[in-house]
Amino acid sequence: MTCEHCVRSVTEELAAYPEVSTVTVSLTPDGVSTVTVGSSRPLGREEIAAAIADAGYRLAPLS
Repeated sequence: MTCEHCVRSVTEELAAYPEVSTVTVSLTPDGVSTVTVGSSRPLGREEIAAAIADAGYRLAPLS
């Protein structure tokens, strides 16, 4: 993700989960950005990956 349009797309997909209260995206110049999700219940990596994929992006491998 490299622009505010990217941020909006990902934020909208994640915010569609009723338990999600906050979504924060920190953009980086290389396009590998950080997404932080606040939720009333733990969301699995699969759920987050699906929402991000619906926005047209993919998760980077955990390091």
